[in-house]
Amino acid sequence: MSYNMTNVLGILFANAHDEAIPELTSNRAMGSVPFGGRFRLIDFQLSGMVNSGMSTVAVITKENYQSLLDHIGSGRNWDLARSDGGLTILPPYGNVDAGRYTGKIDALYKAIGYIKKVDCEYVIISDCNVITSSDYSRLIEAHIKCNADITVLANTAEFTAKETEVSVTYSADESGRVREVIINSAKAGVCSMGLNCYVLKKQLLIDLVSDLVPRGKYSWGKDVLQAKINELNIHMYEYTKEYVRITDLESYYKASMELVNPDKVSKLILKKRPVYTKIRDDAPAKYGLDSSVTNSMVADGCVIDGIVENSILFRGVKIAKGAVVKNCILMQDTVVGKNTRVSNIITDKQVTIGDDLSISSSGNYPLYIAKNRKL
Repeated sequence: MSYNMTNVLGILFANAHDEAIPELTSNRAMGSVPFGGRFRLIDFQLSGMVNSGMSTVAVITKENYQSLLDHIGSGRNWDLARSDGGLTILPPYGNVDAGRYTGKIDALYKAIGYIKKVDCEYVIISDCNVITSSDYSRLIEAHIKCNADITVLANTAEFTAKETEVSVTYSADESGRVREVIINSAKAGVCSMGLNCYVLKKQLLIDLVSDLVPRGKYSWGKDVLQAKINELNIHMYEYTKEYVRITDLESYYKASMELVNPDKVSKLILKKRPVYTKIRDDAPAKYGLDSSVTNSMVADGCVIDGIVENSILFRGVKIAKGAVVKNCILMQDTVVGKNTRVSNIITDKQVTIGDDLSISSSGNYPLYIAKNRKL
């Protein structure tokens, strides 16, 4: 019999890994970074939890969260606008004892009052920089079956030194129990990389943070996973499906550009597990008589009179006549002027690129143009 997922609290860290892509997070949280033409990164975690039957989710924020608040609102688009449970935002300074946290443990400690009040048995903790199509009910069931204290979500594959340099990797025995936790190893090869998602009982979480914070210990990786590896039964749950991990601007660009491949999209966004987002009422995209669009994702509200190839256009993007756009990510309400050529660039929201310009960069190192810039 499957576990009742309404008995599980989801906690999302909206600002975790902001430093990974400062270009996109200088004015927003990692969770509100646009992705895939119409989504924000947090949409995938929220949707995954709702699709798994969870009805109570808390979002812990630290800074630059106005965009996030505007996006998720009351949680109505995820069916989380509820009087019992639903979506709760936990900003810094939310109560007299709270403030800007110094680590994940500290953030959980400052939200301890809320966590204690939620009527649940288990907690799923997740960051927003990893996109999966996880069925969290299976993760909970595996956690219970293994009688684990903490279950970590991980993927075993061959990774580069650059990838492991910014991640947690695990070594587990045949039963799946974690025997070694390595943080930022910077070693290439086959290993089990953590996907920044954890399961544990609510009471264990309360006990851990209540014990560690008074002793000045705030790191989830060092002070829980590494320090208590022999004390706690930590198990690894192998994730074998498609996923995306954002660690820098290059990985964001690469992951985004892969979405022009329908096979990639169908594996990441499953028909039976849709991804919900904030609704913006726009007219369908409009294509001029001289326009040409190939191998691209085009959102509602776009007006295209030029040429677009291998690109992702968010809502409201306008491409003027004679313009050529190749291998680009153009965020909401970007305007590309007449006879302008752009390639391998990322524009933030409401960027205006004038007429008769040529802007390009290397495909491996895309050029980023900040929000509201006019060129």
